[in-house]
Amino acid sequence: MKKILLLLTSCLIISQAVIASNSQNSWHDNKYSMFIHFGLYSVYGGVYEGKPVTRGYSEQIQSFAGIFSDWYADTALKFNPTLFDADKIVALAKEAGMRSIVLTTKHHDGFCLFKTATTSYNAYDSTPCKRDFVKELADACQRGGINFGMYYSIIDWNYPHAYPISSHNADFITPQHHEFSKQQITELLTNYGNVSELWFDMGSNTPQQSRELYELVHKLQPNCMVSGRVGNGWYDFAVMADNTYPEGALQAPWQSAASMFDETWSYRSWQERGDVTTKVMEKLRSLINVVSHGGNFLLNIGPRGDGSIVEFESDVLKRIGAWLKKNGNAIYATKASPFREQFGWGTATRKDNKLYLILSGNYPENGIIELNLPKYKLLKSEGNLMSASMKGNKLVVNLSKESYDNKDIQVVTLTFDREVLPQAGPHTTRIANYSYDCFDYYSNYRSTVSYEWVFPKNTKKVALTYTPEELGKEITLNSQQVKLEGGEAITLKIDPKTQWGKRYICGPEFNVFDRASSIEANLNKTPLRKGGEWREINDEKITLPVNLIEDYYLMQTIESPKAQDILLDVAAGNAIELFVNGVSVMKHNNPYRCKYREEKVLVHLEKGSNQIILRAYNRFEKETTLLLRPSDEQVIYKQHVILNTPADRVKVRRTDLATQHTDTELHNLQVEKL
Repeated sequence: MKKILLLLTSCLIISQAVIASNSQNSWHDNKYSMFIHFGLYSVYGGVYEGKPVTRGYSEQIQSFAGIFSDWYADTALKFNPTLFDADKIVALAKEAGMRSIVLTTKHHDGFCLFKTATTSYNAYDSTPCKRDFVKELADACQRGGINFGMYYSIIDWNYPHAYPISSHNADFITPQHHEFSKQQITELLTNYGNVSELWFDMGSNTPQQSRELYELVHKLQPNCMVSGRVGNGWYDFAVMADNTYPEGALQAPWQSAASMFDETWSYRSWQERGDVTTKVMEKLRSLINVVSHGGNFLLNIGPRGDGSIVEFESDVLKRIGAWLKKNGNAIYATKASPFREQFGWGTATRKDNKLYLILSGNYPENGIIELNLPKYKLLKSEGNLMSASMKGNKLVVNLSKESYDNKDIQVVTLTFDREVLPQAGPHTTRIANYSYDCFDYYSNYRSTVSYEWVFPKNTKKVALTYTPEELGKEITLNSQQVKLEGGEAITLKIDPKTQWGKRYICGPEFNVFDRASSIEANLNKTPLRKGGEWREINDEKITLPVNLIEDYYLMQTIESPKAQDILLDVAAGNAIELFVNGVSVMKHNNPYRCKYREEKVLVHLEKGSNQIILRAYNRFEKETTLLLRPSDEQVIYKQHVILNTPADRVKVRRTDLATQHTDTELHNLQVEKL
């Protein structure tokens, strides 16, 4: 039975990837799209009872201004955006260089911009304009030859069987609400032609609910891409948090959604907009940053309540479009930079045998850029540069001072004798490959889906080192199946002079799970955003009260007389992260609604003082339990494997995970060449 279940799980993961494979290429190549936040909230323009509402996004003014639901619903009686012109919006998007448009068909307030049989609270049945704005824009996109996508809020403040307004908009979805959403999604994907993407937002689905929504979308429109905010790993493309960018390339299609101003997505009449040129350079650099890391950029506009586009936003888009008209080859249909390093001079993209150096940073020292590109032959160089040549394994580009201009970002195009591929990092260094996994918006984090090791020559035999935590797990080593079992047991000899210091705890505090991969903390400084204090505790295992979406931090110091490895027992509830000397060494969500889970982590201690910080994240529960202690049995395993095919690169991933985005949880595994 277990083998049958594993086979079914594997088939689901494969089918999930196959369903979206054709649409991913087209979606991924577009790179740059328009987001539109428009609805009843646009009428308010961020103002209620004559005063600016400064708290929260303006599209959520009903919540942040405390407007009674019937008063807010009456806004529909005067909703008549006569200046909303779908063809003009499409024309602007095309002039801006955008390849698709994503419209808010329904935001958290529950008001629908489409005619629907599910509720009269829509732009056709409850307003004087009697218009279906989704149809108007879908038809205009078809006429204009541009893709059309839909935003859909899973949260609905108007639906009577849904949770009421909360401070976080990540409430659970009742069975009635789930069925209501499926009815509306069926209408949206049946009545408006081809839909390139369905951009789900907020709410906290169960894994089954997420899967049902995902499968419904692909049943109705197989080529429609589903966003990661549907939750629980059932998606076609990951979505960063609002106005957020990843640290590197991902092993899945992904997108950064950005508003013109971080403070709001919908129209805000009193927004200070500043200088157009400054905003152009800001958003252009964001676009370049996202694309160079392999993602797509979704830039938002917020039309006024009358449907007109804010001139400032139109000007910004047109200026970016002018740059793309000259430099679009470095953006559209490109792949992420082949280099894992980040550069002060700018960044790079690649396409076939071309490498594009986008000079979006600062003029490099002596005007010279050096890049490691072994075994490549440079055929041609174009752009504002003095020279470019290969010197051994290095590409050396000598830039002119005119290549950097405060009002423009220039591109150098280099053509090689073969396809430009990702370049390997240092030999034997473990490389982590990432996707994104989540329960919902507040637990969305960069998950590690595989690891790679690079060796100097073809490798025939490797040694796998792992702990009891990995014992029995099934992995794929390149293309062959390996079970982690039967390895030689090795006892770690912990120096008897190793000293465990006092233990401290701080929290709880409201916080999302994702954060930087490093942390700074000491007895005088906590990781909490609002400061707080460390409290000394004596117990290795402690249970504490906690609210939804809150963290605790547990800190332990260890004095080590020498550099050595030690096996720790750690535990938390919904999600966990462990920092060693400020660096994150393991991080993952636990299974959905898991209240407590113990595991082992292999930690390397430096000679001298070491700091261990355990982060316990709670999404769902009313109490959480933390554990941090040395394992009773300090045992690791070493297992030898002969590769079926000799290789320079060894890639390892799990074969029994819920989705292709689930964390592989192989943080203890190391691979060495024999």
